[in-house]
Amino acid sequence: MSQEIKYKPIGIIHSPFKEVDGMPIQPSGALGVSGTVELFMEYSAGLKDIDGFSHIILVYHFHLSKGYALEVKPFLEEETHGIFAVRAPARPNPIGISVVRLVGIEDNILHIEDVDIVDGTPLLDIKPYVQDFDWRQAERTGWLSDKFQRARKHKSDTRFKAEP
Repeated sequence: MSQEIKYKPIGIIHSPFKEVDGMPIQPSGALGVSGTVELFMEYSAGLKDIDGFSHIILVYHFHLSKGYALEVKPFLEEETHGIFAVRAPARPNPIGISVVRLVGIEDNILHIEDVDIVDGTPLLDIKPYVQDFDWRQAERTGWLSDKFQRARKHKSDTRFKAEP
């Protein structure tokens, strides 16, 4: 069954990263990096009680992503892997997620830290991060098992960015 699914952005994510090239590839590489989430006013009532959470999950659209391939060479590897075994933005449905620290709220503006998202990214949803629900001890981390330290320092390039 193949049906079209349409989403409408509920806001815009703002960060210091004006270009994809050179930005962190994961939140672990963006510790302390500040940004904001501008929630469109018609959704601001949905922020009630979010200030009780230290972290939130941002679900967003990789609007600068170009097409996709089912096998790609990710940032931390020279070998290709299946698209569903990597976190690359060029996906059949270019949806991203990031867990960020919620620092404060002013009206419809969320102040966040640990942001690894390019400025101007359309926001699709916000969910509270709840450690007891969301944290799991991973027994296996696949091809990434020896690359976590590199992820903190590695920066993005333009390999998945759409051409203007």
